[in-house]
Amino acid sequence: MSDESGFTLIEGLVALAVMAAGLAAIGEVTHESFLAGLAGERRLALVSTARKIVTGLPDRAQVRNGDLDGTLDNHRWRLEASSFAAAAGPANASRWAPQSLALHVTGPYGDRLEIDMVRLQRVAGP
Repeated sequence: MSDESGFTLIEGLVALAVMAAGLAAIGEVTHESFLAGLAGERRLALVSTARKIVTGLPDRAQVRNGDLDGTLDNHRWRLEASSFAAAAGPANASRWAPQSLALHVTGPYGDRLEIDMVRLQRVAGP
């Protein structure tokens, strides 16, 4: 009767395989968490840049229909201004006319943010 203690080769390989699967799962979770954090940082940078652009817009009387564009904080942006289509017509006798503004911000990695706004402009009256 032999009194050998220890593990067989198969038991050792099974233990290593279980540990490798656990480490692979932990690595995948860590990688996904990193990517989610990176996407959050990029989105925050887009929103922050858009807020700076909106804050720095010229006075409403100076924004004419057409396009403005530029670069801020390594983000490209374009502002499209046009008359608000729903307000057109003779029934609108107000001293104010709505203007549609569409802001498009593109980040350095191709992320995009689009914001649609409406601004009131004073109409030259009688």
